[in-house]
Amino acid sequence: MTPCSKQTTKGVLYDVFQVNWKSLGMIAGVSLSLIAAGCGQENIDDTADSGEDQTETISISEKVDYTITGIEPGAGITQATDNALEEYENLAGWEQINSSTVAMLSELDDAIQNEEPIIVTGWSPHFKFAKYDLKYLEDPRGVYRDVEYISTIVRKGLKEDMPEAYTILDRFHWEPADMEEVMLAAQEMEFEDAARQWVDENQDKVDEWTEGVEPVDGTSIELVLTPWDTERSSAHVAKIVLEQMGYEVKLTPVDPSIMFQAIAKGDGDASLAPWMPATHAAFYEKYEGEFEDLGENLRGARIGLVVPSYMNIDSIEDLEPAE
Repeated sequence: MTPCSKQTTKGVLYDVFQVNWKSLGMIAGVSLSLIAAGCGQENIDDTADSGEDQTETISISEKVDYTITGIEPGAGITQATDNALEEYENLAGWEQINSSTVAMLSELDDAIQNEEPIIVTGWSPHFKFAKYDLKYLEDPRGVYRDVEYISTIVRKGLKEDMPEAYTILDRFHWEPADMEEVMLAAQEMEFEDAARQWVDENQDKVDEWTEGVEPVDGTSIELVLTPWDTERSSAHVAKIVLEQMGYEVKLTPVDPSIMFQAIAKGDGDASLAPWMPATHAAFYEKYEGEFEDLGENLRGARIGLVVPSYMNIDSIEDLEPAE
């Protein structure tokens, strides 16, 4: 019997409408439920899609808030990074946050522990490359240069005044692995102890530096360095070697510009800390001719922008300008 069938008795008519209204109610209820479910499912899918798309569209540049975590304002790598911010159009609106090497390493450690993105100013040799899995971002425009060396400079007249020290400093040369060995050991002990340990374990190399050099009796010499682990390593090793030859050695940590000024003006005797040809180029050029350059004491150094290896980025040009 259909809803349109005619009935002659009131009871049958009532029963028919009763059944049909119940059926219509059930149909309506089911229909509304399906509509609600369909709408609900559509909203869930949209939300999921929206969230997925949002995740995909958040770039590394956005995640690091268009910032590079730097170190001290006076560092050569800080100036090089400022130059990079000007040289690369895709770094428009980016900012370098400067504080200290210790603060930068703390930020790097926190990010790695949480597998978060971070971009830092980095250099090697440095113990962080032995401790973490890191990589340099490619620098297509050569702002940071490919390979650097660390040079030894001395004040004019040092050769005549302290020929023994001059000879040792002129011969001083070691490898990045040597420096990193001292830096890594210095995370567990004082730098002087780490340097003494290295000297004890590498006496054959030290003997090459001191061969034929006559000991002195308490002559004072001042080595000027920059306040970073790389330079602390070389300065403390040189200090111990010079002390073995009878010198009284003073170490004076200063900013790079002051380091060059001190050697140029004769306020310090020598430094094993200048990074060339890029990092300290401006300071070198400013005082060039006012000191003597003994040449490199370490080759294979490098500076640049560094990220954890888990970050899916390879080049500075992969970054995006701030909006």
